[in-house]
Amino acid sequence: MNIVQTNKQTFDETIEFLKHDITSLRTGRATPALVEDIVVEAYGTRQALKGVASIMVLDAKTLAIEPWDKSLMQAVETGIRNSSLGIGPVNDGKVIRLPLPALTTERRGELIKVLHQKLEATRISLRKIREDVRDEIDQAEKNNEFSEDEKFSLQEALEKMIKEYNEKVREIGEDKEKEIITI
Repeated sequence: MNIVQTNKQTFDETIEFLKHDITSLRTGRATPALVEDIVVEAYGTRQALKGVASIMVLDAKTLAIEPWDKSLMQAVETGIRNSSLGIGPVNDGKVIRLPLPALTTERRGELIKVLHQKLEATRISLRKIREDVRDEIDQAEKNNEFSEDEKFSLQEALEKMIKEYNEKVREIGEDKEKEIITI
C-alpha cells in the first residue's frame, strides 16, 4: 500500500470534522446540533449540553431541552444565555424552550463569513497534511524505499487527491451557504 493511500483516512477525518463543525451554524430550521455542544456547568465540571439533557425539535422554529436532573435547569439556562447563539431560553420549570427568531439579512451575512472562515481553516489543514505526506514521500525516497520515478508518481497522486478534497470542501461550503441564505 502506498503512502498516499495510507494517509487518505486523515483527509477523510478532516472533511468529517468540517461537516460536524458547520452543523452548529444556524440556518432557518431548528436542529439539536445548534445547541448540543453548548458548555454547561454541571456537578462541578463543564460538560456539553448533550451530556446532561435531552434535546428535541418541537417544530421548525423551536427546540426543547429537558435536563435529566431537574436541579440543572438553571445551569442549562445560564449556559444557553452565555453561548453565542443569541437565543433567549424560556424556562417553565420542566422544559427549556428555545424559540428561534427569524434570521436577519445581517445575521445571515455574519453566518456566511463564519462559514468561509471554517472552510479556509479546513483548506489549511488539508495543505498541512499534504506537506506532511510529501515529507514522508521524500524521506522514503532518501531511504531508497522506492525510485525517483515512483516518488513523482506518488506526488502526482497526492496532488490529484488534494484537488478532490478541495472540491469536496467547496461543495460542502456551497450547500451550507445555500441553506443559510434560504428563507
